[in-house]
Amino acid sequence: MPHASAATDPSPPSPKALPKTSPKASAAPKSGGRRLQVRLSGIHGKGVFAVALIARGERVIEYTGEVITWTEALRRHPHDPSNPDHTFYFHVDDKHVIDGKHTGNSAKWINHACAANCEAEEIDGRIFVKALRAIKPGEELNYDYGLVLDGRHTPKVKKQFECRCGSKRCRGTMLAPKR
Repeated sequence: MPHASAATDPSPPSPKALPKTSPKASAAPKSGGRRLQVRLSGIHGKGVFAVALIARGERVIEYTGEVITWTEALRRHPHDPSNPDHTFYFHVDDKHVIDGKHTGNSAKWINHACAANCEAEEIDGRIFVKALRAIKPGEELNYDYGLVLDGRHTPKVKKQFECRCGSKRCRGTMLAPKR
């Protein structure tokens, strides 16, 4: 589930502080259908789990919700004032975001992981989640949020965007590495 906010400020998220997508795209999506289940996650809150085998390269689910402008996203922020860093916004481009809070599907519950088994792809303003490898029944789906912040990645900022994936390759934060 996408998270975003400035370092210590509960102000609205920057367009750069939301998950970005891979530029690659192909073929039509498959519906999540009964192949997926939302349940409690060991990573964070709720998660999305495979009910049946998902093949490498398969489009698993579309991230749906209301497509809004960044201006509207900033007006709506935060979704939950008691937890301002938790949102269901997904960055589409510099002008648009998908708000999955009210009209979204179970894709909004896909958690971050540093060694992800899925990736997000943008095709014509729509976001699809694709398997990077075969995913076994019972396995949680995840992708690297790769959150981008303009400021320094101080210990305090990294803690705010702490990763709980538990991977051997965990970088400790949902923030994208600085380049």
